[in-house]
Amino acid sequence: MPRPTPAQITYGSATVVLSALAMLLVSQARGGIGIAVIALASLALGLVVALALALPRTTGRGVRGTAAGAPGRRAPLPAETRMSEHSLHG
Repeated sequence: MPRPTPAQITYGSATVVLSALAMLLVSQARGGIGIAVIALASLALGLVVALALALPRTTGRGVRGTAAGAPGRRAPLPAETRMSEHSLHG
C-alpha cells in the first residue's frame, strides 16, 4: 500500500476538523450518539478527500500523441513528414 503524501494528510485532516466543527455547529448535537455520528461522517469525508487527491487527473482533451508519458507534450514528427523550416526574416 503506498504511503500518503503530505498533501493528502493535510487536506484530509483539515476536512475532518472543519467538517466536524461545521456539522456540530449546525446540528447543535448534545448527545453522545449524535456526536459519534458526526465524528464518523467527518472521518469518512476526510478519507474521501484524501483519496480523491490520489486519483490521476485527466485534462479532458483526450490527447493521445504524448511523448514518453510526458503530459501535454506531443511526440515529434518524423523528419520525412515535417515541412522545411525556413525563416521569415530571410
